[in-house]
Amino acid sequence: MKTKLLLIAFTALVFGSCAAQNQTTVYAKNSDISDNLDLRAVASMFGESANLQDFERRLNDPKYQISNLDLNGDDQVDYLRVIESVEDRTHVVIIQAVLDRDVYQDVATIDVERDNYNKVSVQVVGNTYLYGDNYIYEPVYSVAPVIYTSFWVTNYRPYYSTWYWGYYPTYYTAWRPYPVYRYRNNINVCINVHNSYNYVNTRRSYRAPVIYETRRTYGYERMRPNYSFADRHSNVSNRYDLDQRRVASRDLNRTQNTYNYNRSNSGRVSAENRNYTDNRSTSNRSYNNTNRVTSRENSAAVNTPRTDNTPRADYGRNNSNATAPRGNSENRNYTNRTSSSASESPRSYSENRNTNRSSSAAPVQRSESPRSYSESRGNSENRSNASRSQNMQRSESPRASQESRGNSQPQRESGSSSRGGGRRG
Repeated sequence: MKTKLLLIAFTALVFGSCAAQNQTTVYAKNSDISDNLDLRAVASMFGESANLQDFERRLNDPKYQISNLDLNGDDQVDYLRVIESVEDRTHVVIIQAVLDRDVYQDVATIDVERDNYNKVSVQVVGNTYLYGDNYIYEPVYSVAPVIYTSFWVTNYRPYYSTWYWGYYPTYYTAWRPYPVYRYRNNINVCINVHNSYNYVNTRRSYRAPVIYETRRTYGYERMRPNYSFADRHSNVSNRYDLDQRRVASRDLNRTQNTYNYNRSNSGRVSAENRNYTDNRSTSNRSYNNTNRVTSRENSAAVNTPRTDNTPRADYGRNNSNATAPRGNSENRNYTNRTSSSASESPRSYSENRNTNRSSSAAPVQRSESPRSYSESRGNSENRSNASRSQNMQRSESPRASQESRGNSQPQRESGSSSRGGGRRG
């Protein structure tokens, strides 16, 4: 059981390491060898170095990881050594990649020259095999680099690196190369943004190319003679033109994507507008149908008979008297109390109402309604007269009783006198 577990763990470890190795060696399809070393970062590190030894240390420091070149294909970033050649006031600093024992490949050169006015010019020139013809960056430093002071001294000795294949400084540790897109993102941190890096296509010094030819090394060119920049890119002259074409193609792709996106969105918007128009027409139709149904219902509601037992609206229309509503209310109350004809059904009332509107018997109804009103008014006057007579009788009865009481008092006095006279006799 333990043997099986160990075998499974070992198999998983092998497959995991293979997958990780395959993942780290993936490159972009449109990448180039020159994408693995940014000369602007080289120029930035040169301006921050104290001397050429410090400059070599910065180029190979794993903390910065300025280079991403793996020319020998051993899945490790190549060590970059620095050598120098001097003639009068011109210094040519050569950066070489260590590929094998006694095998080196020039990557770039730095031309440092001082004129008669003590003005120093610096140009970083890319190797023709890697970067194409006349790929040159001219840095303009915001602060004068300290490394200038180490060049023009008495008894100056040109720098020559002591490191070679299999023998490297203690601070150096080889690392695996990154994918190009990741290297481009990481290298921007190492470029000093306070400096300017101007692209030019001509060399300022006429001595520098001559000095360089005496110290040139091209071990990688010999291994792959048909893989120069001109063979890789026949339609551009150098790396700068390649970058410009990449930017143009990127902008074109972005424009096409934007156009396709806008086109798809416009089609979507037109479809949405069409759907909105359809929905709006459908809603208008439904709204019109609803209005029709509502108008029909309202007309039906208007024609629907009222459940009220008294013809208030008809009486208000037929009678012009201002006291008609009061008489109508009295008629309604009176008919609810005494008349049996007021308990007619709403159906008979609706029939009477429709008959009042449409039939020729409308004048009869009009003549009957004032009669009923006069009768009701007479009845109400009789009732009021009866109540008044009753009130008068009630008010007169106390007077009669008082008079009778007053008349009875003399009788009582006379009786008392008669009673007293009889007793006296």
